[in-house]
Amino acid sequence: MTNQMKFIYQCTLVAAIGGLLFGYDTAVVAGAIGFIQEKYQLSAAMTGWAASCALIGCMIGAMVAGGLSDKLGRRKVLMISAWAFAISSVGIMAPMGLTSFIVFRMIGGIGIGIASILSPMYISEIAPASIRGRLISIYQLGIVIGILLIYFVNAAIAGLHDHNWNVESGWRWMFGSGLLPSIVFIVLLLRAPESPRWLAAQNNWTGAEDILRKINGDIKAREEMEAIRVSLNEKQASFGELLRPGLRTALIIGIFLSVFSQVTGINVIMYYAPEIFKATGDGSSSALTQTVWVGGINTLMTLVAIKYVDKLGRKKLLLIGAAGMAICLALVGLAFYQQATTGYWVLAGILLYISFFAISLGPLTFVVVAEIFPNQIRGRAMGVAIFFLWLSVYIVSQTFPMLLDAIGTAYTFWIYMVMSVLAFLFIWRSVPETKGKSLEEIQKMWKA
Repeated sequence: MTNQMKFIYQCTLVAAIGGLLFGYDTAVVAGAIGFIQEKYQLSAAMTGWAASCALIGCMIGAMVAGGLSDKLGRRKVLMISAWAFAISSVGIMAPMGLTSFIVFRMIGGIGIGIASILSPMYISEIAPASIRGRLISIYQLGIVIGILLIYFVNAAIAGLHDHNWNVESGWRWMFGSGLLPSIVFIVLLLRAPESPRWLAAQNNWTGAEDILRKINGDIKAREEMEAIRVSLNEKQASFGELLRPGLRTALIIGIFLSVFSQVTGINVIMYYAPEIFKATGDGSSSALTQTVWVGGINTLMTLVAIKYVDKLGRKKLLLIGAAGMAICLALVGLAFYQQATTGYWVLAGILLYISFFAISLGPLTFVVVAEIFPNQIRGRAMGVAIFFLWLSVYIVSQTFPMLLDAIGTAYTFWIYMVMSVLAFLFIWRSVPETKGKSLEEIQKMWKA
């Protein structure tokens, strides 16, 4: 591997730790929510609130991250997210009440919201066009590894003592375990370079060119610098500019793709997988073990997406994924409708659903959203799109327990099936192919 590629992958892996913490901190609730519900005797609505309260913080983090990073830099604001993760982990470890838990979960959510924008943005602004899809997908790999890791940690902690200990204390240790990866992220960020495109926007052309040389070599770096100069010399876009024809199309694509990546039900599986598997008749121990399978297949198929995203392109993988998700959700819903949930049919259907998500909407939503906006407004525009992503996660997570109570498991999964069909139609009609184009070339696509 050349020195250029080593540098690129080092930068990418640092940002991917933000993805790991994103996955770790969002999915930790999957193993804990049953114990929290029992400890505090929560209703269905309150169970949804306990599982999804972090998402309020995610929305706040998503809204402030872009503007803050335009002022302070991508790396410094990523550091803020790392400290938010650490504070949340330590705070939940303290044996305080439900209100304290919710407050510290929201603080962790702010960290997740910031990382969900700035990690893929940082990678997109460093990555060469030819492998940008693969590198941004490594961020999604970080997310799924974080999810898989916390599933193992949750299962290990739950097995330390008896059920009563888990209800009283075990779930706090699940959340507190996030302190270690938070510290790793903080240490790695201290040595990470700043985004060259942000440095150029601050008129630090020397610093920007030095980093671009490490990425692209001298000749390509000069070409990139010239393209960045041209894009930054254009009128600085305001939020109002996003509503003009052209940029408005990019914003609509970013928002709808973000929403569809969530309303197709992925976080129902990630947050409530043990509870879903218990509904098939499995006990807590077996349900947690099956949840590890969910994390494992998610990780494996994300590797497939990384391999093919720059070969097959974004659009083709998105269409394959959305179609496959719709079919799997229809079959899982049918299994619950016919009460044919014994054996491994439901597990197999959910694992196939995860597979299709992991090669498409999982990694490629972040790839497309990090690519499609112009340099001068990328942070703020991504903030809007990812805000809607977290709003969708919140709505889905909050309503899932209530939908189960009101209409049952089968019809709930069929709602997500319909959303997958709508996602397929939207991608087919509206999402352009961005494979192989530089960020500045993609920017030209939106000029009306």
